Amino acid sequence: MLTSKQRAYLRGLANSMNDLFQVGKGGITENLITQTDEALEARELIKLRCLETAGITSREAADILAERCRANSVQVIGSKFILYRPASDPKKRKIELPAEKKRK
Repeated sequence: MLTSKQRAYLRGLANSMNDLFQVGKGGITENLITQTDEALEARELIKLRCLETAGITSREAADILAERCRANSVQVIGSKFILYRPASDPKKRKIELPAEKKRK
C-alpha cells in the first residue's frame, strides 16, 4: 500500500509520460494483461488510457489491471490512469520511493 507522499511522488514522475497502452473496445484481454505485466516489470511505472469504446470506466480498468498484475493504482484522472509495481529483482529497481514516516 502506498502512502499519499509516495503517490504524489509517483504522480510527478508519470506527469511527463505518454500513454503506453490503451484499453479499447476489446476490453481487458489476456494479451493486454500480459503486456502490462511485462511493461511494469521493465519500467515499474506506466500510464494507460481507457477509450470510450472500452465499455468500462478508467477506474474499473485500473482496478482490474492492478489486481491482475499485482500492481498499485496510483491515480485515475479522466480516461488516463497510472500503475506502479516495483521490479521483482531489487537490483533492477529504478524508482526509489520516499520513506514512510515512523509513528511514535
